[in-house]
Amino acid sequence: MKCSGLLALALLPLLCLGAQKASGGRFEEFHARSQSSAPLRLDDASYDQITAAPRNHSVVVLLTALEARFGCQLCRDFQPEWDLLGNSWAKGDRNGESRILLGTLDFAEGKETFRKLMLQTAPIMLLFPPTSGQNAKPDGQPVRFDFTAGPQSAESVVGWITRHLPEGPKPAIQRPLNYFRIITITTTLLGIVTFISVAYPYILPVIQNRNLWAAISLITILLFTSGHMFNHIRKVPYVAGDGKGGISYFAGGFSNQFGMETQIVAAMYGTLSFATIALALKVPRMSDPKKQQLAVFVWGGIMLGMYSFLLSVFRIKNGGYPFHLPPF
Repeated sequence: MKCSGLLALALLPLLCLGAQKASGGRFEEFHARSQSSAPLRLDDASYDQITAAPRNHSVVVLLTALEARFGCQLCRDFQPEWDLLGNSWAKGDRNGESRILLGTLDFAEGKETFRKLMLQTAPIMLLFPPTSGQNAKPDGQPVRFDFTAGPQSAESVVGWITRHLPEGPKPAIQRPLNYFRIITITTTLLGIVTFISVAYPYILPVIQNRNLWAAISLITILLFTSGHMFNHIRKVPYVAGDGKGGISYFAGGFSNQFGMETQIVAAMYGTLSFATIALALKVPRMSDPKKQQLAVFVWGGIMLGMYSFLLSVFRIKNGGYPFHLPPF
């Protein structure tokens, strides 16, 4: 008994050394395979082999279900990002300095593994930390990443891996050039430049037209002074009942307003503005004195009536306002 115990103690370092060499050789084998096909395509046997302890490397495995009969749209949406991550990792880590292996286990090829892990959904990502060497975790329990927020980008997955394995190099994601997007943007820019160069002699007089900018400024002023932004911020109703079976177009008080009320007030302001502009610019240019006199009375009457209507609306908003004009 004593001799066998001493023999076991003597062979223990050799057994540990053999296990470390086996783990190291296992990493070299899978890393060589990943250079030609990344991420690695796994099945039940290779999954058990790549994640077996002891291991002096890390393993990130995506458990997915890509076949259409499983109906996993999230799996198919994320797969291009996962393939991009695997290819970028294989190109940026040809010497295996990161000591990380990436693999994919599809449900069609890993039913037994899904059953042992008692997985009911996919995709799920598992990160197996090393159990020996630098950054080793003796328990070797995997860290799970659930896709609760929907499909993830390759950059976000690399960030998640980095948070759990802070030591060692992490290759950057190398996205291929989107030639279709480049062609589309270039064609669009060339089309815009061509259109501007051809239409510039016709567009410039329009842009420099003072009446156009005056109209745009006036419409903008009327839009915002009538309470348009108030309606969007407060989400006010368009109209409301008056409690007597009718419809109320104006809300009492300064803190209340209806959508229809805004349109009516804007129309009143617009009519008053147009009447003022007509009296100031159009009427003085009229050559016929009688038509000019008639225009003064017409536009003056419109201003009196519309301003009187505006004061009556203001009295609805503020019941204590003492002034008014006929005919309201």
